[in-house]
Amino acid sequence: MKEILDKLSSYNLFNYLLPGTLFITIANKFTSYSLIDDNLIIAAFTYYFVGLVVSRFGSLIIEPTLIKISFLKFCNYKEFILACQKDPKIEILSESNNMYRTFISMLILLLLLKFYELIEFKFQFIKNWDPYILIGLLLFIFLYSYRKQTEYVAKRIKENS
Repeated sequence: MKEILDKLSSYNLFNYLLPGTLFITIANKFTSYSLIDDNLIIAAFTYYFVGLVVSRFGSLIIEPTLIKISFLKFCNYKEFILACQKDPKIEILSESNNMYRTFISMLILLLLLKFYELIEFKFQFIKNWDPYILIGLLLFIFLYSYRKQTEYVAKRIKENS
C-alpha cells in the first residue's frame, strides 16, 4: 500500500483521492447512500475512483458551463504551453485551479445526489434502475473524458511539431 501511495502525484491526491474521500464521507452523512468500506485497500481505490469521476464531471460539465456564462476565460492553448515552458509555476497554479474546480464539482454532485435521493423516494420504481442509471452516467463521463483527453494530446502534438 505504501508503494502505491508513494507513486501518487500531488495532482492525484488533491484532484482525485481527497475529493473522493470527502464526497463519500459527506454523502454518507447527508444521504442514505454509503460507499464506505472497512477494507482499506478497497476503500482507497473506491475513494480514488469516485474522486476521478467528480474531477471528470468538473472538467466536462462545470468548466464549459462557467466558460459559456463568461465566468471564466481561458488563454489560448499554445500560449499556455509556451508560458509553462518559461514559468514552471504556471503548472502548479493550474493544478490548484483544477483542485478548486473539482471541489465545486464535488459540491454540485452532492446536491444532485441528494436531489436524486428525494426523487427516488417519491418515485420508488426508479430504485430498480439505479445500477443502469449509474453505468450510463459513468459511460457518458468516460467516453467524453476520453475524447477530451485525445483532443489535448492532438493539440499538444500539433503545437510541438
